[in-house]
Amino acid sequence: MITELLYDIIYLMAEILKSHYFSDYLKPSQVIYDLKATNKIEAFEELLDVLLKNKLIQNKQLILTRLIDRERLESTVLAEHIAVPHARVDTGNRIAVAIGRSSKGIAYDSQDKKVHLVILIVWNPVIPGLFNHLFAGLARYLREPEFRTKVINARDRHEFYQVLSEIVISLPKDDRLVSRASLLKKLQDIEVKKRRATGTQLKELEKKASLIREELDHATLTRFDRLMERYGYAVAEVESGVCQSCNINVATVMSSAIEGSNDIYICENCGKFLVASSKPVRDKIRETASKKISKKK
Repeated sequence: MITELLYDIIYLMAEILKSHYFSDYLKPSQVIYDLKATNKIEAFEELLDVLLKNKLIQNKQLILTRLIDRERLESTVLAEHIAVPHARVDTGNRIAVAIGRSSKGIAYDSQDKKVHLVILIVWNPVIPGLFNHLFAGLARYLREPEFRTKVINARDRHEFYQVLSEIVISLPKDDRLVSRASLLKKLQDIEVKKRRATGTQLKELEKKASLIREELDHATLTRFDRLMERYGYAVAEVESGVCQSCNINVATVMSSAIEGSNDIYICENCGKFLVASSKPVRDKIRETASKKISKKK
């Protein structure tokens, strides 16, 4: 027997399929043309006040805490000068979006890196895939330099809203667009640490794992857990075109796509999730450290 809640979910997903524009989730009253905030916490509070005023949320403090927890896990800066902070909280079977623009820029992760556009999203945990589809639609636009310039340089509030309304939200053709490889790799690291952790440390790790699991689809998590249980790890790096799990060459097209990407790919030989090698990052850190030591000498 299908419950009333399930009927609601089916109806909501049908509505999502019919939605074509970002303006379906965004009213002019949910937009701030010139944020007063100077840092990300102030920006979160300013945007949450907008959602509160529009009666899209109820518990501002709870959501603020969730937003901060998510930022501690991994920065939500999506593209140059743009951040998409988000929290998964019961919003009464709807998605809540508030957007703020800052001409001066907000100190987000550091004082040197300023964010000029903050898109805050709060969504209901009972609606499967809702955030992933919306996020994928936004990402396709926000990664384009021309569109970013257009939205950040809007002359007034009306133009700012009109530019945002141009965003077309369509369901991605495959899961690679809506999955996040860096989060999957981080989840694996956490699961490995949990094996030896106890007490407070274990609770903190479980909290971080829970935040990540909320953003990954059921199929990906099922495969991940099965691989972790069987092999002890589920994610492998690709280094010089070779899967570091099975030491077999990855298809050239896939290897090129993985480099610099945050999409999820799977090794055709061993079945592990594939991510770009972190070796270049390690090499850069070592090179920087080596230069500092040489200067001291």
